[in-house]
Amino acid sequence: MTIKEIQEEIIDEFSFFEDWMERYEYIIELGKSLPLIDAQHKLDENIIKGCQSKVWLFSELKNDKLIFTADGDAILTKGMIALLLRVFSNQKPQDVLEANTNFIDEIGLKEHLSPTRANGLVSMIKQIKMYALTQQTKITN
Repeated sequence: MTIKEIQEEIIDEFSFFEDWMERYEYIIELGKSLPLIDAQHKLDENIIKGCQSKVWLFSELKNDKLIFTADGDAILTKGMIALLLRVFSNQKPQDVLEANTNFIDEIGLKEHLSPTRANGLVSMIKQIKMYALTQQTKITN
């Protein structure tokens, strides 16, 4: 699936929920299915700066596609990174770099987060894009 198709699927899924408590519960459930980062990559250098809680993110390139793994020490944060990895993992670095994140606004996530969590979400996206840029540079060199 393309990034856009996955984003549209997420928008559809969130439209089924009546209120934000149900949406939060869904995000938390997503966090439980997060592909966990290997202990050897749970290093300070893989902590996303700007998050209120600790979030570790690791990426590697396999068959020209980014594969992300992550972990977090807060259940909602784990769900947020799981949502992002669902969109951006197993995608080509160039596609990640060119992708927009409008689906976050369309599902209303950012407006229902505290300012510090919203900043953390932005930091997660920035880190994903930085990994994509780094890997894209390796491919083109």
